[in-house]
Amino acid sequence: MILQEKQLLTALVITYNEEQNIKTVLDHLAFADEIIVVDSFSNDKTFEIASDFKNVKVVQRVFDNFASQRNFALSLASNSWILFVDADERLTVELQKEISFIINQKNSASAYFVRRNFMFQNSKLRFSGWQTDKIIRLFRKESAIYNHEKIVHEKLIVNGKIGKLKNKLIHYSYSNFEDYKQKMVFYGQLKAQEEFLKNTKPNAFHFYIRPVYQFLNQYLLRFGILDGKKGIIICYLNALSVAVRFQELKKIRAN
Repeated sequence: MILQEKQLLTALVITYNEEQNIKTVLDHLAFADEIIVVDSFSNDKTFEIASDFKNVKVVQRVFDNFASQRNFALSLASNSWILFVDADERLTVELQKEISFIINQKNSASAYFVRRNFMFQNSKLRFSGWQTDKIIRLFRKESAIYNHEKIVHEKLIVNGKIGKLKNKLIHYSYSNFEDYKQKMVFYGQLKAQEEFLKNTKPNAFHFYIRPVYQFLNQYLLRFGILDGKKGIIICYLNALSVAVRFQELKKIRAN
């Protein structure tokens, strides 16, 4: 591959009440040329901790949904290459080096998938649907935008070739039952808004069959059973999110 003029990298993070994660993730992003945090007016110490970093620009914006929050963060970036991570994600040294190498290749793609290791507290969850988890985290700003219609589990629309990084992100999504439950409930509530925009009319299929299918698919077909108690917990909470989605949709449609 042919080297080109050194490319600069902007790392972006959106946050809300991430005081337990923000320092570590910002330390892991120190190799980037620019770091921007968009905070949704956290009521913990996230803003203060991030503001203590001299190499980090911190902006606050009221949260409406994930897609618009991410697109707003993108608008603040000074550089073409974007690394967008969540506060509960960690980069190994090998991944940092790979990213720095990739963006400086003349024939690099427009965006890159990165696979993730899902951490259940401090150990890797091997199955339960997460074994094939991948997401676009590295991309050129001018070639991508987040789809406004996908307000949770937002989808990046990419114009151009998409590659895949070799090294994985470490995803510390599950710290304890209550926190992950709240996250799944919140995602379910946002997904209800998506369903409303699609004019979905919930019925018994949505209320009962969809959550059960979600659980059985991840627990049996995606081998969550091999994760033991951890698999039961994750598959149950993901199914709960589906149940919340359609219960919330019922409430929205009734108003």
